[in-house]
Amino acid sequence: NKFKELKSGTKIVTIWGPLPNSLPEKVEFPYIINQTPFKKTNSLQEQLLAVFGVKCINFVTAWEFAERYTKAISTPEVGNDRFLTIIQTLVIWINARNLGVACGDDIPESIQTYIDIMKTHFDIDFEHLLK
Repeated sequence: NKFKELKSGTKIVTIWGPLPNSLPEKVEFPYIINQTPFKKTNSLQEQLLAVFGVKCINFVTAWEFAERYTKAISTPEVGNDRFLTIIQTLVIWINARNLGVACGDDIPESIQTYIDIMKTHFDIDFEHLLK
């Protein structure tokens, strides 16, 4: 509703996530550029394909985009890139699973391993996010 009164051709730039139910005009990940009038998407899979270039999210896709996002927002001397990438990867994959766009029904071994590591060594619990 916020964007209904914008002039045609107005660009909205989001970081990381697209506008709901919209196809982006351009993607320079992590920046997603939308332009009015917005192009409506027919499905979440169509939006996923437009933003990430894939039809579903697996561990590798989640890791790749988490790493790209971490590198895009961090400074060159950040020493915790791996930790941030792990957290982002888990968030991406869990959100994809909860939205029904993860590849497969089972939790991949790599995702479960990172969930266990985060809980055991850092007391960060991701289990409650799994629906």
